[in-house]
Amino acid sequence: MVSFSHERTMTTTIIVGGFWGDEGKGKIISYIAYAEHPAIIARGGVGTNAGHTVVFEGKKFGLRMIPSGFTSKKSRLLVGAGVLVDPEIFLKEINETGCKDRIGIDFQTGVIDKEHKEKDQTDKHLKDKIGSTGTGCGPANEDRARRTLRLAQEVPELKPYLTDVSKEINEAIEAGKNVVLEGTQGTMLSLWHGTYPFVTSKDVSAPQICSDVGIGPTKVDEVIIVFKAFMTRVGEGPMPGTLSEEEIEKRGWVEHGTVTGRARRSAPIDFDVARKAIRLNGATQIALTKLDIIFPEIAGANSDDKLTKEALQFIAEIEKETNIPVTFVGTGPEAEALIDLRLEKMK
Repeated sequence: MVSFSHERTMTTTIIVGGFWGDEGKGKIISYIAYAEHPAIIARGGVGTNAGHTVVFEGKKFGLRMIPSGFTSKKSRLLVGAGVLVDPEIFLKEINETGCKDRIGIDFQTGVIDKEHKEKDQTDKHLKDKIGSTGTGCGPANEDRARRTLRLAQEVPELKPYLTDVSKEINEAIEAGKNVVLEGTQGTMLSLWHGTYPFVTSKDVSAPQICSDVGIGPTKVDEVIIVFKAFMTRVGEGPMPGTLSEEEIEKRGWVEHGTVTGRARRSAPIDFDVARKAIRLNGATQIALTKLDIIFPEIAGANSDDKLTKEALQFIAEIEKETNIPVTFVGTGPEAEALIDLRLEKMK
């Protein structure tokens, strides 16, 4: 396997998706949160069109606004200025996760209003051709570009949570504290670098996440790119190697989108796609999720001695093709069903 030297130093880490979303970022972030308790976990990305699924302590959460790191009760949770907020969903998720006393949202976060959702759900181009989620993110970002979008500081219900996210994060970094930055969607949905026009309404790669939360790129130490053991995609647009519905069913790769509930198309990992995503993000580590779907016998494993020979070969091939180390292996939906290879290599 690719060598990886991990010292327990204070770091700023970005976690991003490597394919078309749905890679399991929520699982990886929630694990790091409860295992390491970073001082701050901040969400970048687009907005409510991205759903992160977290299964923790027997409960399943489908989060569209609150950072997946709510699993740490010691971490400050933040939503950056570059994100879009739907106040109703934001407040609902605060109640569901019980994080009212430790969450903040930037003064300049853009607001999704009713008319944005209506346009997203009725616009023929967005709805029928692009396959939009209908959550209003595209039309809201359109208004932001026109400088007409309302901001969080104009919404009374959000006032108790308003803060300067950039200031908080930079002060934490300067104080030598751990910071985790949470991306949404996947690299191949980037407005600039993805499969245009079948993409989201902004960039979602690691450099954009820095901008979303207000830090400079020199503040980042690690970029963890999340790859699922197979690729999936919701909505329209190309995906190399897409399998037939019958083959997807046969392999047990049937999935549905967290936000839309739509069936996901599936394909084996395409290493040209994986290498492009690594290049665009400057990724330093890989988190590989849903390996238990490919190799059911490792389901629930949380140490590398439980990995089969075939599973180890699968990981080794990914490291060989990408030239960066696999440091996390997901073996089930729960945050705890994970092998942290950083720890295994320190034994």
